[in-house]
Amino acid sequence: MDNLPMFMTIRETAKTGIISEYHLRMMERQGKLPGVRVGNRFKVNVDLLVDQLNRESAERAQVRR
Repeated sequence: MDNLPMFMTIRETAKTGIISEYHLRMMERQGKLPGVRVGNRFKVNVDLLVDQLNRESAERAQVRR
């Protein structure tokens, strides 16, 4: 059970300070936010989001070198 991913709403995810609610909603509209729609809410897979942001950050650091 410890390996289950953490799911939060967009607003809850934004409150963690990882990324703003505005950017999370933009990512969701573009289909780039990992998660699932549950009814009328989008649940963000926070673990995958953090991995995705770390990967994108590392890729940008490689380009700058």
